[in-house]
Amino acid sequence: MYQKGDKKLINAWAFYDWANSVYPLVITTAVFPLYYGGVTGGAGAKVHFLNTEWTNTVLYTYVLSFSFLMVASLSPILSSISDYMGNKKRFLQFFLYLGSLSVMGLYFFESKETLWIGILFAILASIGFWGSIVFYNAFLVEVAYPKDQDRVSAKGFMFGYSGSVFLLLFILTMIMHPEWYGFTDHALAEGETAPSIVFRLGFVIVGLWWILFAQYTLYHLPLNVHHRKPKGNFIFKGYRELREVLRQLKNQEALKLFLISFFLFSAGVQTIIVLAGKFGDEELHLPTSNLIITILLVQLVAIIGAFVFSRISEKYGNIFTLKITLIIWVLVSFSAYLLPGEHPNVNLYFYTLGGFLGLVLGATQTLARSTYAKLIPEDTVDTATYFSFFDVTEKLAIVLGTASFGFLVSQTGSMRTSVLVLMLFFLAGFIALLFMKKTKYVS
Repeated sequence: MYQKGDKKLINAWAFYDWANSVYPLVITTAVFPLYYGGVTGGAGAKVHFLNTEWTNTVLYTYVLSFSFLMVASLSPILSSISDYMGNKKRFLQFFLYLGSLSVMGLYFFESKETLWIGILFAILASIGFWGSIVFYNAFLVEVAYPKDQDRVSAKGFMFGYSGSVFLLLFILTMIMHPEWYGFTDHALAEGETAPSIVFRLGFVIVGLWWILFAQYTLYHLPLNVHHRKPKGNFIFKGYRELREVLRQLKNQEALKLFLISFFLFSAGVQTIIVLAGKFGDEELHLPTSNLIITILLVQLVAIIGAFVFSRISEKYGNIFTLKITLIIWVLVSFSAYLLPGEHPNVNLYFYTLGGFLGLVLGATQTLARSTYAKLIPEDTVDTATYFSFFDVTEKLAIVLGTASFGFLVSQTGSMRTSVLVLMLFFLAGFIALLFMKKTKYVS
């Protein structure tokens, strides 16, 4: 069994980012939204779901909101139970299989008639991914010491960005040049909205990638590191432990302020991640090739951003560095609001915004995770329960962000007002950080 701080253990933990990050990039951000839009009829098309007519984009944002609400409802119960029983690893395993198999289930989403299949598996895949992240994040304090957690957290994100870009490039060659692989249907042909088996095979490849590479992490992560044994009524004891953590949070001012800020800026960060491609497609009318280039640019720059800002945080502190990233998020959001869709160089402007977004995307995510880990009391053993608060906060923030985005689109018919509201989330998160005081590991 590896000891805390062991390089091999740290690499095995970080490697789960390599395995799972293909889901948020390929499924949530890049390929599935384009496929969903094509199958449901393009920008502004009407679809029927649960005997109700929806605009396809509004339905998509509400589906995302619902999946995040489900995770937010489940994770505090599951994580408190897993901490009590000492089996975070088993819960991680369950959710990664749920997510990866559901992604593969998207293969059967072929047309408007099978929209319910796409919606069902999109929800289950989202629950699987974010549910696994609850337990994955909770392992950070068990694999790395506080002084190393910034770098270890950054390593995970850098693994994730690298692996996801690699697989996305492969899947995009299948989509844009299906003849290279023996397929005759051109999935992105002008005016075509029919589904392509190339897209659907891409979903299967993502699920297989996730399952196979996760095995390395599962093999090396410790099981029941505190040697706990389950007893009777452990579910109710899980609730009591959750209530105890709530009580402890009331006396931890720095942690409370950070969670408030995290809630606010996460509403912006995660909503932009899942809907930036649709903004470029429907609001700026950019060709698919331009959107793909921008998405790849964001991912590649995010690798650099995660590395650079982790070094800045080592010198100047986590909170100072987070403030810098939030200022950049505010500027990026406001610039997107002002971006003219009819400008002849709109694609170059969009690339530039994508570069800045990528720079702070990796930095904000890795710093948020490591800052929270540092703020957890050192003597706690209920790390998954504490991290459930972190993840519940994030998921409720995404519910707020995506639901607000979808509601404003339904009311205004435009995404620009929604982007402006996201900017206000970043600004409010920055203001909350101004009230935080220095702690032992966070400044």
